[in-house]
Amino acid sequence: MMLSWEFPPRIIGGIAAHVYDLSKALARLGAEVIVVTCDFPGAPDRETVDGVEVHRVDSYGSPTPDFASWTYLMNVNLKRHVAELLAAKCEVDVIHAHDWLVAEAAIGLKHLFRIPLLATIHSTEYGRRNGVHTDYQRMIHQTEVWLSREAWAVICCSEYMASHVSFALGLPRGNISVIPNGVDIQKFSKPFDKASFRRRYAAPDERVVLFVGRMVYEKGVSILLEAAKTVLRSVNAKFIFVGEGYLRDILSKKAKDEGIADKVFFTGFLDDQTVKLLYRMADVCVVPSLYEPFGIVALEAMAAGTPVVVSNVGGLSEIVQHDVTGVVVYPNDPGSLAWGILRILNDRQRADQLSGRAAERVMHAYDWDTIARNTADVYEKVLVEYNHVSWKRPKSWRL
Repeated sequence: MMLSWEFPPRIIGGIAAHVYDLSKALARLGAEVIVVTCDFPGAPDRETVDGVEVHRVDSYGSPTPDFASWTYLMNVNLKRHVAELLAAKCEVDVIHAHDWLVAEAAIGLKHLFRIPLLATIHSTEYGRRNGVHTDYQRMIHQTEVWLSREAWAVICCSEYMASHVSFALGLPRGNISVIPNGVDIQKFSKPFDKASFRRRYAAPDERVVLFVGRMVYEKGVSILLEAAKTVLRSVNAKFIFVGEGYLRDILSKKAKDEGIADKVFFTGFLDDQTVKLLYRMADVCVVPSLYEPFGIVALEAMAAGTPVVVSNVGGLSEIVQHDVTGVVVYPNDPGSLAWGILRILNDRQRADQLSGRAAERVMHAYDWDTIARNTADVYEKVLVEYNHVSWKRPKSWRL
C-alpha cells in the first residue's frame, strides 16, 4: 500500500508522477498495489488505474487555518480510511510512504497493525531551505526525521540524495537504498503537428528555451531570467516558463522592467500532455536548480529528444554528463547558464549529438520496469527480515 498526498489528476510536484508510474510498473510485475491519496474535483473516490487500486480520501471537508493544520487533518482522514480497509480484512504486506506529508498516517498505521513501513524521501526541508531557520521549517524537518527513523527501509532517488538524507536526517547510510526515478519514453512518441503547436508559443524565427517546474527560489528561475538577457543579445529566442509559484508575478514584472517581456512567456500550470509536447518542440530545456534531489524535468526532456542544460547540483550531475548527454553549468551563475544555453542554440550538430546520446541513456538506465523490480527487491528484503522478528501482527489478532 502506498500513501501519497498527490496522485494524478492531483499534481503538485514530482511525487504524483513518481507514484503513478511506479505503482503501475509494480502492478505489471504482478504486485497488488493500493494507492491511498487525497481527493480531487472530478476524480472518483475509488477507481482502478492500469491494475492499481486508487482510493481518494476527503482532504478539504474540514476548514483549516493553515497548511500545517490541513496536513494534520489530511493524515487523520488517510489513517481512518486505511484502518477501515485493514479492519475489513484487506491484506497489506508493506506500507510505502512518500515524503513527510503522509508521515503521521503511515507511522500510526504501522504501529496499529504491525505492518512494516518503508519511506521514499523525495527531498528534505533542510535542502530546500539551505538549513532549518523557522519553527515551521523545524516542524517539517522533525517530521522527516521521525518518518526516516520509523521506516524499516528508506529509498532515495540519487546517490546525492542518499548522502544528503544521511547527513540532514541523521540516518545511517547503510539503511538507505538508491533507486532512481524513471521515465516512460513511449509517452514522447505520439505524432503531432509540431509547427502548428509551436505557433501557440513562439514565432517561427524564435528559438525556444524551455523551463518546467515550480516558480520558486530553489528551482533557479530568477537565474534563468537573468541569463535570458545575455542570450537575447545574440539569439532571437522565446523563453517559456511552465509552472506556478510565488515568483511568477515577481519575475513577470521584472521581465517588463528589463524590456524583455515580449521574449518571455509565463504559461502557468499546464496539463501533462501539453508539457510533453513542449519538451518535444523546444530547442533546449534548462534546469537551473539551486537544489535538486533528482531532476525529473531533465530526464523527461532527454526522453523527448531535447538537449538539456542543467546546473551542477544534486542528482542532476548524476543524470547528465557534461558534453556527452547535455551541458552542465555552474549553479547560481547567470553567465555560466547563458553560456550553456548558447552552446546548444549556436551549434545544432552538437545539440543533436547530445540529445541522441541522452535519449539512449534514458532508455537503458531509467526504465520503470527495472525501477519497479529494484523496489520490489527492497520490499522482499524487508519482508524477509520482518518474518524473523517478534514484532508482527499475530494471525489470530482481530480489531
